[in-house]
Amino acid sequence: MWLLYAAGSAFFAGVTSILAKCGIKKTDSTVATAVRLFFS
Repeated sequence: MWLLYAAGSAFFAGVTSILAKCGIKKTDSTVATAVRLFFS
């Protein structure tokens, strides 16, 4: 079960950094982190 959580956390961490690098300037970093924590 912990492997699933680790994979989900890594996935959403990657998505957060990709969205930040794609130029989504309107998304606050706090909101992005909260979304990542909510889904992981």
